[in-house]
Parts: sequence; C-alpha cells; structure tokens
Amino acid sequence: MILEHALITVQVGREAQFEAEFPKAKAVISQAAGFVDLQLHRGIESPGTYLLLIHWQTLEDHTVGFRESALFTQWRAIIGPFFADKPLVDHFAILNS
Repeated sequence: MILEHALITVQVGREAQFEAEFPKAKAVISQAAGFVDLQLHRGIESPGTYLLLIHWQTLEDHTVGFRESALFTQWRAIIGPFFADKPLVDHFAILNS
C-alpha cells in the first residue's frame, strides 16, 4: 500500500464551497480500482491550504489506473475549479502499519 500526499491551495474565499463539493469528489474517487481510503485536512495557520491523504493499493493504481481514467476527469471537474495553484503531489511507502 502507498500513501498519496496532495497539498491543495484553494482560491481565497472559496473554502466553504470547496468543502461542500468535496463529498461529491470523494464519491467519484472511491470508485477507482485500488482506492483504499482518504482523509482531507484543513490548515489551521493557512485555512486555504488542504492536505489530502489517499491510500492506494499500488502506485500504479493512482498514477495510471486513476489518472488515465474518466473518473479522474470527473474528479477534477468537481474540485479543480477551486484550485489556486496546481496541487503538489508526492507518494510515500508505508513502513509501519
């Protein structure tokens, strides 16, 4: 299993809308092969910054299976309009579970 770490900056003043729409995006991504779970965290010092943590079975489930699917297009159509910048995405191997 791997962990995707995405740092998302939302346009100023659109945070509440982003949070209201996010459950729709979660419903889309949860259909992807290899998706395990996700958590969305809002910054305290920077309330327009969100940390999205997603567990995938494999790296390819995210980078190929999801990213090259129609589900990704749907996902981005829901939350992409709120982005102030391109999200910063990294992947991590889980060492202890």
